[in-house]
Amino acid sequence: MAFVVLFSTMSFTMNMHYCGGALVETAIFQKAKGCGMEMEKPAIEGCSITKKNCCDDKQLAIEGQDELQLQFDKITFEQQVFITSFIHTYINLFEGFDKDITSYEKYEPPLVIRRIYKIDETYLI
Repeated sequence: MAFVVLFSTMSFTMNMHYCGGALVETAIFQKAKGCGMEMEKPAIEGCSITKKNCCDDKQLAIEGQDELQLQFDKITFEQQVFITSFIHTYINLFEGFDKDITSYEKYEPPLVIRRIYKIDETYLI
């Protein structure tokens, strides 16, 4: 139960680096390094001619749950039904049978009227 609470409240960030529209690198918890083809800024500030950058960085942030219900004084009827059915099934899960029950105890095999290998004409050599 502790792992469920831990992973449901944990937030993390996923960084992706695209080069030419194709995914090159993915990193979790850190910045993606890239492919090394980043465009440099022009040395002259007055120059406005620049090439379009072929690389693109995207960031996906997955937020964890911030609000947890720590009080159990307000339980709905559906939750009560679920809890009681869960406890009932869990307790009865480990009960054993008094005797071994076999479904084929009184089974009688059918009588062999014809030899099947003769009908299909299949012989093992």
